[in-house]
Amino acid sequence: MDFLDPQIQQYAEEHTSPENGVLAELADYTREHIHLPNMLSGHMQGRLLSLLSRLRQPKTILEIGTYTGYSAICLAEGMAPGGHLHTIDINEELQPLATKYFAQAGLTDVITLHVGNAREIIPAIEGSFDLVFIDADKSWYPHYFDLVVDRVTKGGLIIADNVLWSGRVLDEEKDKRTTALDAYNKKVLADERVQSLLLPVRDGLNIAQKIV
Repeated sequence: MDFLDPQIQQYAEEHTSPENGVLAELADYTREHIHLPNMLSGHMQGRLLSLLSRLRQPKTILEIGTYTGYSAICLAEGMAPGGHLHTIDINEELQPLATKYFAQAGLTDVITLHVGNAREIIPAIEGSFDLVFIDADKSWYPHYFDLVVDRVTKGGLIIADNVLWSGRVLDEEKDKRTTALDAYNKKVLADERVQSLLLPVRDGLNIAQKIV
């Protein structure tokens, strides 16, 4: 589902700061060679993630769902000096590609790529998080929120992608993933520990800030 008129979308992209050369190359490679390239965050969403990260200047970032590494590079652009980003993906086949582009972006020393089940890996990562980006198995979004919310610092952000699910969250009869995404949006809205904003950017971004 297109949430914006294509001409408006094009105008917006044309008037958004460009991605850097590494990101542009990674985006092109992903679209040409990788299965399900629509999973890529892409130019406008990538610039938004970078902006939110730069505004927050996080010391520690957790990303749940690496894919080819595009969003991780965007988020890392705003990290505070000495910061570190942990990114998790269950697909080990994409690890060499993401690692290659982390190196090209000069981020090898500040990004740790964990391969495996996020529900098992997250509890094993020590410390708190200033920013969390959720973009993995949609059926587990509510559980991911529960795993991280108490570990997010006051003022920190929890950003979840694909929360509109091409508009299917409005369907009366929902499949498992759509039901979970709808439940996630309702859960975040009702949680008094955060304030949230659901933006219809691309496929929907739910941005929650920890207030207590």
